[in-house]
Amino acid sequence: MTVAIFLFSLCGAMALGMPIAFALIVCGVALMLHMDMFETQVVAQNLIHGADSFQLMAIPFFMLAGTIMNAGGMSRRIIGVAMALVGHIRGGLGYVAIVASCILASLSGSAAADAAAMSALLFPMMIKSGYDPAKSAGLIASGSIIGPMVPPSANLILFGVTASLSITKLFMAAIVPGLLIALGITVAWWWMARDMELEMPPKASAAEVLRALRDGAWALVMPGILVFGLKFGVFTPMEAGVVCAAYALFVSMFVYRDLKVAQIYGVLAQAGQTAAIVMFLVASALVSAWLITIADIPQQVVEMLRPFMGNKILLMVIVNLLVVAIGTAMDMTPTILILTPVLVPVMVSAGIDPIYFGVVFVINNAIGLVTPPVGTTLNVVCGVTQVKMDRVIVGVWPFMLAQLVVMALLIVFPDLVLVPMRFLTG
Repeated sequence: MTVAIFLFSLCGAMALGMPIAFALIVCGVALMLHMDMFETQVVAQNLIHGADSFQLMAIPFFMLAGTIMNAGGMSRRIIGVAMALVGHIRGGLGYVAIVASCILASLSGSAAADAAAMSALLFPMMIKSGYDPAKSAGLIASGSIIGPMVPPSANLILFGVTASLSITKLFMAAIVPGLLIALGITVAWWWMARDMELEMPPKASAAEVLRALRDGAWALVMPGILVFGLKFGVFTPMEAGVVCAAYALFVSMFVYRDLKVAQIYGVLAQAGQTAAIVMFLVASALVSAWLITIADIPQQVVEMLRPFMGNKILLMVIVNLLVVAIGTAMDMTPTILILTPVLVPVMVSAGIDPIYFGVVFVINNAIGLVTPPVGTTLNVVCGVTQVKMDRVIVGVWPFMLAQLVVMALLIVFPDLVLVPMRFLTG
């Protein structure tokens, strides 16, 4: 009965058009009324406590770093490096999109920001060279979801804070799976580009490659700083966000000089607005998460899934199919905040490493960003490129299939996540 009330109140509030943050509060209040323990002070205390986390401070700083990068020309120079390296081969602009997405992912961690930057900078070049608009938009949308999968992903931070797990371990565990997703997208694009009649730019000379690398070197150093600092304990994930934001600001203002003093207020306001939305979601989620724990919903879900706990792979398949279905109707952040406190105890009871589950779970939710009808990056790409949604959906399916295949491999072979994590964390 408690599980039914939880689902009905949450889905009912969302069906009425209520914002996710308020729907989570309504869900918590419904559970309190059901258990005859309604108290407004408890709601207020949990809202305040939800955002009062040292680790969550990393999110605004990483968002600020991504905003500064786009405004300060770092994203444009990364695309220039990828263009010089692979732009000349058949379907080269597609490979440029993938390489640039991987590099941008390790800098901003935001799918929406990467999708917007790639759509604005690369899509016009692809259309001018004869690429199919639907396939190009689908590739850009698919590549942009690498951001939430690898450090400095705000979604990995959200999962780690909600599940009380090490953010550093989650970051390190997600690197190889994120690269495997990129490889899957690359294979799918190679298959699609084999027979394309395209206008290919000439191969860049060695001097041009060196010039592009020199121009983008300051931006390319940033992922190395992040991984080195986290691996060797130079800074915490929260401090890493500060380092990335400060580094991006210094490079954009004093090295590239594309970011002017007059633009700083707008950059800070944009990053602050985005961070405020996420932080209010987190605070609201703690209200329902606290009630989920009090109502013992995780244990009830454990009992429902107990017949499958003897087979870890089967359990992971069932849970991930559930998440895929939810991802078609709900955005990534609320899905993580709602399902993490319910599913992590189930995984722990079944003997599945929660770090491993967290990486697969976040990847699954990232794929939901390109899953219609809600897919956030689909909407961003459609808005920037002016390609209709139905055409982008057709273009994105081959890449989504490749991503699901990689996720299936991660479920069958968990060491693809765990072994790199143990190596990188020492």
